[in-house]
Order: sequence, then C-alpha cells, then structure tokens
Amino acid sequence: MIRVALLKGGKPIRTVLRWQLCATVVAALIAAAWQGFHGAYSALLGGLINVVAGAVFGWVAARSDNRSAGETLHALFRAEASKVILIVAQLWLVLTVYKEIMLAAFFGTFFLTVILFTMAFFARER
Repeated sequence: MIRVALLKGGKPIRTVLRWQLCATVVAALIAAAWQGFHGAYSALLGGLINVVAGAVFGWVAARSDNRSAGETLHALFRAEASKVILIVAQLWLVLTVYKEIMLAAFFGTFFLTVILFTMAFFARER
C-alpha cells in the first residue's frame, strides 16, 4: 500500500529524489573518467530524466485531494501517467537531439535512477 506521505510529496519522495541526484552525480564522475565529457554529460542526462519525472510525480500527487481510497488511487494513476509520459518525451528528445551520446553511460544511469525511485516505499517518514 502506498503511504499518504509518498503521495503528498513528503519525506520519502524527497529522500528518493536526493538519492537519485547523488547517484547521477557519482555516475557522471565515473563516466567522465571512463568516456570523457560526453560520457559525463550522457550520464547526467540519463539520471536527470528520472529526477525530473520523479519531481513531477510528487507535484501531481501533491496537488490531488485524497479524501477516499478511490481518490488516492486516481491520484496515484494520474501521477504515474504523468511520470511515464514525461520519461518517454525526454528520452525521445535526448536521443534525437544529442548526437554524441554515450549510450552505456546514459542508459546505465537512467536504469540506476529508475531502480532508486522504486525504493521510495522503503524510505521512512521521520
């Protein structure tokens, strides 16, 4: 079950966004040493796609009025749909515009931040 704090932009969502940002920076540093500037930039773009989408997820969910279980579920679906649409649009934009992209750094960081977003369930409200 999704906690109300996750839907209301509480500590779990902020914690996961922080985790994603830290992982993106570390991945960019590793990619810079491995593939140079374009590797670092590709890793940054790959991570930031999910950071932006996660922030939009939190924003859309926080704007909803969850007075019942049905409204909470509707808010969750709306937020998730917004996140998925934004991810697809950003992936398309980056992959069509940035011709020097390093795919290993880009998709490696992208998938790492996807996995970290699922950890919101385990982040505690304190």
